[in-house]
Amino acid sequence: MFFKIIHTLDKFVEKAVTALLVATVMAMLFMSVSNIVLRWFDAHILWFEPAVRYLVFIAAFLGGTIATGKRSHIGIDLIGKYFESKEMWEAHRWVARVIDIAAIVVLYFLTKACIDFVGEEAKYGRANVFIGIHAKYLAAIIPTGFALIFYRFINSLILSFSKEYRFKVESETEGDS
Repeated sequence: MFFKIIHTLDKFVEKAVTALLVATVMAMLFMSVSNIVLRWFDAHILWFEPAVRYLVFIAAFLGGTIATGKRSHIGIDLIGKYFESKEMWEAHRWVARVIDIAAIVVLYFLTKACIDFVGEEAKYGRANVFIGIHAKYLAAIIPTGFALIFYRFINSLILSFSKEYRFKVESETEGDS
């Protein structure tokens, strides 16, 4: 029951993040194309370009969150690949757990440092970066993105102890035999 709740919550987060990523990419596309078309008429909307820069930043974190949940994030995992090729799934699972724990520790400290950074931006940042948005809200993109990735690694670690929710590679290989 516990693993089912964690898995359901994780799937909800993945769907929400995916929808937000699609909306972000569509907004970037709309703003960029609009400015290109407006240039034909010697006009443009000034705040579109900085908005697109921040949306790219948001999209990067959302993409990282999705990749983490699918275990397709960037990584050098020679030992895990060895165990995977030998179909030693329990050893493969333990290597993945160690990687998850290391990522969780690093992301905890990164998120904490970024929260401190947002606090400094709240004290000393500009009140009007663009269209009246304070720098602290724009800086909050960073710890929010790291926190989402942190959350997905924790879920991955928890679900690795479930027999029902296996790694993607492990499930595909077992289904073929």
